[in-house]
Amino acid sequence: MARSRKKIGEILVEMGAATPDAVEKGLKLAKGSGKRIGEAMVEAELCKEEDVAKALAKQFGLPFVDPNDVAEEVDAKLIPEDLIRKHLILPLSKTNGRLQLVVHDPLNLELLDMLRFRLNAEVEPRIASKGRIKQFLDTKLGQPRMVEADESLVTESIDRSVDKSVDASIDRTATDAPIVKLVNRMIIEAVKMRASDIHLEPMNDRVRLRYRIDGVCIERDNLPKRMQNAILARMKLMAGINISERRIPQDGRIKMPVDQDTIDFRVSSCPAYHGESVVLRILRPDSVRIGLENLGFEPENLEAFNKIIRRPNGIFLVTGPTGSGKTTTLYSALDVLNRPDKKIITAEDPIEYAFAGINQCQVREDIGLSFPLILRAMLRQAPNIILVGEIRDKEVAEVAIQAALTGHLVFSTLHTNDAPSAITRLVDMGMKPFLVASSIQAVMAQRLIRVLCPKCKAPDDSPDQKFLRLTGITAEDVKNHTIMKPVGCDACNGSGYRGRKAIFEMMIMNQKIRELAFDQRPVNELRAAAIASGMKPLLYDGKVKILKGTTSPAEIARIVQVEGLTALADEKETADAV
Repeated sequence: MARSRKKIGEILVEMGAATPDAVEKGLKLAKGSGKRIGEAMVEAELCKEEDVAKALAKQFGLPFVDPNDVAEEVDAKLIPEDLIRKHLILPLSKTNGRLQLVVHDPLNLELLDMLRFRLNAEVEPRIASKGRIKQFLDTKLGQPRMVEADESLVTESIDRSVDKSVDASIDRTATDAPIVKLVNRMIIEAVKMRASDIHLEPMNDRVRLRYRIDGVCIERDNLPKRMQNAILARMKLMAGINISERRIPQDGRIKMPVDQDTIDFRVSSCPAYHGESVVLRILRPDSVRIGLENLGFEPENLEAFNKIIRRPNGIFLVTGPTGSGKTTTLYSALDVLNRPDKKIITAEDPIEYAFAGINQCQVREDIGLSFPLILRAMLRQAPNIILVGEIRDKEVAEVAIQAALTGHLVFSTLHTNDAPSAITRLVDMGMKPFLVASSIQAVMAQRLIRVLCPKCKAPDDSPDQKFLRLTGITAEDVKNHTIMKPVGCDACNGSGYRGRKAIFEMMIMNQKIRELAFDQRPVNELRAAAIASGMKPLLYDGKVKILKGTTSPAEIARIVQVEGLTALADEKETADAV
């Protein structure tokens, strides 16, 4: 049975900081005022505030510190100044996703949970007295100052100008001007912070603003609830969405100049319990023209990829979950193939990036312009290369296979966890196994991983054994290579990661795999045959990038450990069979 914590009064008596009578008196004062016993005793001068802080540290098994003793460790940039002053906290350092934090109240679990979520880090609290923390802040940071416009999204001018009846007065100039500035500032900031998405999510008492940076959502701000309707209406107005319609999902686009570049934003609104949730997908024009070498291909995979995309016919599939970079990979391939002697047509829903020299067709289900209809029309346009945004159903799959068998090279995407699963997925859609086996040339699965920040990454002298096991790294690998870890700096916003690359597994069809596909054999047999034929699983590619110092074991384990463990089991099974 777990031992219960000692009471704060008992600890104060043991420390000699208070007498039993003083504790008894403190209990009565606390009960009458609704305050905690330590606070009541300090106010009644029954003990010192410093002693109460030490007692709290003992009670919770946390380190006690004097802010002046850790002054050199304090990094006020880790947490917005308004939060530091409001809650009287001192951020010390953030390493490996763990934030050292000085607090005066370890029982404020709501604050600790909020910081965990907002900073995407585990919090390791230390205790100091409230008075000492306040004194330190006043000495080191000076008196509270007005927050400048570029430091906070919600300025005082905005807060004053938007009243509680904002929904009814949304067209008034006095309200519109600050809302326009706020939304513009929000969008520009997200672009400069390299975000891929902006999430505006209405909650019960606030509107949560989050940016997705390098694939991870980070909370940026909590906007006042009373501003909700004005902000969402401004977003919808910019995107050309009906602002009076709140019952159904809607889509739109925004085009806006940011730092000499014109950025496209794909906007989606969706009705939720506390109001419409709006997401802006940031579409940078240069993100699909980064070059095949910069996608993350290892030399062997890059050579195979270049050969596949230059074949005269057949289907090349790229698989993976939403947000795994499939579209970027296919667009990068089209950028290489986009030459005057090639006719390229695409069917997309929606068209995210415009390419000169490529005929791009937008699917519009509302007028009957569907994937199958566009694809059939494409075949009459005598193209060399066809890109289908996604194979979603049997009808699209049939036309794609027909195009591949009649001399066209077809690129498309499919939502499966790995490369071999694409075969069984198409058969499950209703496609005949012999058509699948004969038309597909190759399937490539991919995931996006975060890359360690080059400015602050450091050698990991004692890497976590759990992550090493999950990523298949042996003691010999550790001995012969330097495992790197994230640290965190201004360049990466303290995350330790900056940018992303992809990891791949490439399954090239051969006679053995085609026979298994024709016989409708299960996925594990297809995977074993592919590995025996030279396919390197996602985990293998991730392991290579760990040993090169590109990323960390924790990041690869986060992305591919499930698929990776399956792959290891399949490799062992194949080896045993041999």
